[in-house]
Amino acid sequence: MTIKANITNAFFNFLRPEVFFNNIFVIICIRLIILVCVLRGIHLLFKFLANKISDKIENKKQTKQVHTIIATFRSVVDILVTCLFIMEILPKLGIDIRPILTAAGVLGVAVGFGSKQLIEDIISGIMLIMQGQILVGDIIEINGKTGIVERLNLRMVVLRDWDGKVYYIRNGMIDIVTNYTRDFAFAIISVGISYKENVDNIMKVITDVANNELKNGECGKYLLGNIEMWGIDNFGESSIDLKFRIKTTTMQQWRVKREFQRLIKNKFDELHIEIPFPQRTLHIEKDLV
Repeated sequence: MTIKANITNAFFNFLRPEVFFNNIFVIICIRLIILVCVLRGIHLLFKFLANKISDKIENKKQTKQVHTIIATFRSVVDILVTCLFIMEILPKLGIDIRPILTAAGVLGVAVGFGSKQLIEDIISGIMLIMQGQILVGDIIEINGKTGIVERLNLRMVVLRDWDGKVYYIRNGMIDIVTNYTRDFAFAIISVGISYKENVDNIMKVITDVANNELKNGECGKYLLGNIEMWGIDNFGESSIDLKFRIKTTTMQQWRVKREFQRLIKNKFDELHIEIPFPQRTLHIEKDLV
């Protein structure tokens, strides 16, 4: 009975405000809850600002740039707030932060001298983000790697290619960026026809397919202009290659190309137009011996 009474008294004594709020475990838990709430509030605030700014911008490219910049600043603010929380909670644990700050300052100077790549990455990242050269969701090619930009920060660009492979590319390594998703694109197509076919007739057939079937089909909404027939591109071993292109919206050039090629193949089959393939003619001489 005495043990039970002592436990009860200790519990109620712990719940007393002057004891409860001075307990180090309670202090840390309260600080953690506050940190989570603050970070959540920061995220909601930045999201609200991004949506407000995006509502006033009609250009899709500028909207993506705004979201990318705000996401970067949000990450920086998250790091600063978390560091302030750690600096505030350490003294509660009886840890003197002055030696830590001094060591951090010395370490920062040492890292500054030895981390040329890190500084180069950060500067390059700031330039990429502020100039809008790369935005999240863009399809780009960097250093021979092509994919969709999944993440962009001050340190690196994260690409995911068509096979699902992910590439992590340091900003400092980026020299030339090929962006396939800016303003407009072109679906460039080459079709081989037999030497016996009339080139002018075939070009008219292809133009009619583009102006009628393709434009009136489900890909018609992605077209930004009429077909540009370039004419004969090459005299091959077994075919004459015709080349042409169609202006499309960004990121839809590949879809338009696939659909156009399907329509051309069906039309050629309907009109009995031959699409040649490599052939060899063998002449066998009789042995006169």
